[in-house]
Amino acid sequence: MKYFVYLIISNYKNRLISYVGYTSDINKRLKLHNSSKGAKFTKGRKWTLIYKKCYKSKSIAMKNEYLLKKNYKQRLIIKNNFLMKSI
Repeated sequence: MKYFVYLIISNYKNRLISYVGYTSDINKRLKLHNSSKGAKFTKGRKWTLIYKKCYKSKSIAMKNEYLLKKNYKQRLIIKNNFLMKSI
């Protein structure tokens, strides 16, 4: 089974906030976040998927999710790359 690590962003008080997670069904997970049935932090906001990476096992995906959650510099790089492509 494939697992994904993903990064979603939302505009909150004129700044971008981000959330990192992992899932086996990226489309279903994004729908849950946008319908306020995802993680508690994501409730009540409109989220946009800006990054996803596929892994072959759940344990590898969980390890990489943890690393990305803690690495704020890498998250900022991903956000900036997304913003540059959007212009």
